[in-house]
Amino acid sequence: MSTTWITRAETAADIPTVHTINAAAFETGAEADLVDALRTDPSWIPGLSIVATDRHDRPIGHALLTRCHIGTVPALCLAPVAVLPEYQKTGAGSAAIHTALRSAADLGEHFVVVLGHPAYYPRFGFTRASTHGIGLTIEVPDEALMALTLDPEHPLPAGIVHYAAPFGI
Repeated sequence: MSTTWITRAETAADIPTVHTINAAAFETGAEADLVDALRTDPSWIPGLSIVATDRHDRPIGHALLTRCHIGTVPALCLAPVAVLPEYQKTGAGSAAIHTALRSAADLGEHFVVVLGHPAYYPRFGFTRASTHGIGLTIEVPDEALMALTLDPEHPLPAGIVHYAAPFGI
């Protein structure tokens, strides 16, 4: 199995496969449906839906960044991140995340939040959001909400994270 993943922005041809990846990676189809709903939402930013592919250009992993706000400051939300079960723990998800974050920085974005596993996301530079005065309107474990600045010249703003409408938060 390859450990060097090719990453690229999702194309229209990838949409059904991205749905399949998200449906297979999670217990329910909610994340796959969320990605489909986000594609039609104003929070969608072209070029920030990233796939990791095998050597035959078949997508096997996916990472998505969409618009959110920390208070009134524009930011990005990393969610979901999914990998086909048979490729999990191979670095495909990490490769997609790294490319998504680089692509966001290249677009001039400054901030990213993630609600996820506190042992996984710090490897990408995410830190506990509450230490920066960042919170949510719902109860989540404090260590699960994390934030990252893509540019050290721009410190993370404080405020409540406002997700795109399809998240339902």
